[in-house]
Amino acid sequence: MSSEPAPTHQSAPAHEPARERARRWRMVLGGPAEEALGKAEGRDGQMDAAMAALYDSAGPGDSEAGSKRSAGLGGSAPKVARWLGDIRKYFPSTVVQVMQSDAIERLDLTRLLLEPEMLAAVEPDVHLVGTLLSLNRVMPAKTKEAARAVVRTVVEQLEKRISQKTRAAVSGALNRASRINRPRHADIDWDRTIRANLKHYQASLGTVIPERLVGYGRRTTAVQRDVVLCVDQSGSMASSVVFSGVFAAVLASMRSLRTSLVVFDTAVVDLTEQLSDPVEVLFGTQLGGGTDINRAIAYSQQLITRPRDSIFVLISDLYEGGVREQMLRRVAEMTAAGVQVVVLLALSDEGAPAYDHENAAALAALGVPAFACTPDAFPDLMAAAIERRDLMAFAERLETAG
Repeated sequence: MSSEPAPTHQSAPAHEPARERARRWRMVLGGPAEEALGKAEGRDGQMDAAMAALYDSAGPGDSEAGSKRSAGLGGSAPKVARWLGDIRKYFPSTVVQVMQSDAIERLDLTRLLLEPEMLAAVEPDVHLVGTLLSLNRVMPAKTKEAARAVVRTVVEQLEKRISQKTRAAVSGALNRASRINRPRHADIDWDRTIRANLKHYQASLGTVIPERLVGYGRRTTAVQRDVVLCVDQSGSMASSVVFSGVFAAVLASMRSLRTSLVVFDTAVVDLTEQLSDPVEVLFGTQLGGGTDINRAIAYSQQLITRPRDSIFVLISDLYEGGVREQMLRRVAEMTAAGVQVVVLLALSDEGAPAYDHENAAALAALGVPAFACTPDAFPDLMAAAIERRDLMAFAERLETAG
């Protein structure tokens, strides 16, 4: 047995935890805590300066009187560009996106986004794309190419995130929806067949004798479902517009679906012909303006020629500026004809949206639930709609999971 003493671990000085707590509180409280907690130095000092430039500066509606302001971005494009570079250096991308969004809102930097040099410095994300799309009509030609590059980067990121799951969920749902009980041998779903015939297990033979075969219908390249996405492009729906455009492009790439994309405010625009390029789709939108849901549904009804094989997805906060009674009547007509109607109050990661509760309740009374959906849940929603599952139950599960 060894007589060597047991190894000892060098412990940190007792004052280290207290010092770290003081450091963290100093970073949280900012400059006003400098006298009590000390000055932030080194990397901490640079991070503190970047945060102070945004959060210790006067934003719209803030008063300079009675408030000590230690920094600011002002309206200087070079200063803002340097600040954007600093926050990308010191903070993770998720934090950078929040700070960029706050800067656009608090410091009114929208004007500076019209400069190509600024767009080259920002961290691309869905919120930034929404802001750029809202500026589309006033954007100078020299900026549009830079803006398109930002939008394309975000679109490619979203496609990587959603395309595989969407295709798998939709293809699986279409196959299940076409299941038949007299399949050819190659089309037998052995898993479901065995489970459906377990009561016919023959112990002496050690196998199941199937009395009923379960399988898929013949594989086909024919269009099996028509999908119409009808998207509200009012200003509050910016993120939903971005996600909807990308999802529409993914669905349009599937030969088993006939996908249409309609966007609307008080006017209606059909972007179906542009679905091969989601960037063109997004630049075809015009965020802002009023809302006429009734007019958009009326147009969409013309696109539905096979009601029982059609899915109509309305993405809107339901604040109707058109004729409410007609809107509800049109939804009732579609459901009565056999159209699977889905109403999403938002298609985004932004949490609970604001929406018209009265209209949502009226739709629910028609058997059409209105609920918010995250992009990650949308493929499963489409699968449920294709299989004509209970969407009320789906919405409840989604709300519980959230």
